[in-house]
Parts: sequence; structure tokens; C-alpha cells
Amino acid sequence: MSGRFVTFEGIDGAGKSTHVDWYVERLKARGIDAIRSREPGGTPLAERLRELLLTQPMSMDTELMLMFAARRDHLERLIRPALAAGKWVVCDRFTDSTWAYQGGGRRGPAERIAWLEAWVHGDLQPDRTYLFDLPAGMAAQRRAAARDADRFEREDEAFFERVREAYRGRAGQAPERFRLIDGRLPIEDIRKILEEDIASIGN
Repeated sequence: MSGRFVTFEGIDGAGKSTHVDWYVERLKARGIDAIRSREPGGTPLAERLRELLLTQPMSMDTELMLMFAARRDHLERLIRPALAAGKWVVCDRFTDSTWAYQGGGRRGPAERIAWLEAWVHGDLQPDRTYLFDLPAGMAAQRRAAARDADRFEREDEAFFERVREAYRGRAGQAPERFRLIDGRLPIEDIRKILEEDIASIGN
């Protein structure tokens, strides 16, 4: 694969989605063929599964399997073909979210998530993951001011603290892949960090 795979991660309200479109436009301004996607979602089938995941009550096991079902279709139909064609794929969430939400937040079994990860996408990992870090209480205030809550966003603060800690644990395990970004920073400062990091991914 000659393309690059970049993901944006963080608890709901940490600010990551504010920067995804901007980041893709900065790549294009550098002459890089880049596409934006998201998880769950990114393909027609995965978007239908997303709607179920965000709105319908279900068990943790069902939630976990639907997440990976959506991811498999996303990988087969969009991510892998785009990377093989030399494009950059910039995705709002990927498997780190599963480790954080279903693993940390829902306390799902790590061995089950690891098995599904290995089966669905093997050793494919992002070239760079930007983790937007913010205390759960501050993130909750942002969410309340921004939009109606979906099924995940209605979880309590303790849930999001577990999600946050799971994310930070993932970052500690793969420091060469992750860039930890303080979600409290002004937008201009965050975008300066992102801009400066682009060159290091392309090398």
C-alpha cells in the first residue's frame, strides 16, 4: 500500500471532528489525493449499521459485532482500495474507538476485541492517530451545547472517564503512531500542530 491512513480519535465532545475536514483540505492543498471517511460508516452498508448502533438498544456483544461488521465493509470497499491507489484516507474513528468504547466504556473482554481486530483487518493500523484528549466533564458540557445526544453520548461521566483512560492506554502502547492533542487548546494552536505533523507522516 502506497497511501497513508490517518485517524482522529477521542471521546465525544473532545473536538476531533472539528478538524477532520480542515485536515483533508490541507492535504489537498499540498497536492495529496485525500478522502474523508468515518466510523461506524463510510459505505452505504456501514452507514445503515451506524444508524442502528447510534439509535437502537442492544447488548454489548451485538454492539461489538456490528461495529466490526461495519468496519469490514468499510475496509473492503473504501479504505483498502483507496490506500492501494496511493490515496490518503482520513477517518473519523477506527478500531481504537472500539477498544475505548466497547472495551473501556462497556468493559468488554479484551481477548474478544483482539480476536475480531485480527480477523477483520489483521496488521493494518493507521500510519498516524491523533488522539484528542479532554476531561469527561468538559466534554459533556460541549456535547450538551452542541447537539442532541445519541445512544453513546447519553452515557454517564464515569463511562466517558473509562473511555478516556482506555484511549490513553492505547496511546501509551503505540507512542510512535499516536499524537496526543490537548482538546482544551485553541483551534488555531491545534491546527498548527496538525499542519506541522503532516510532513512526518509522508516520509
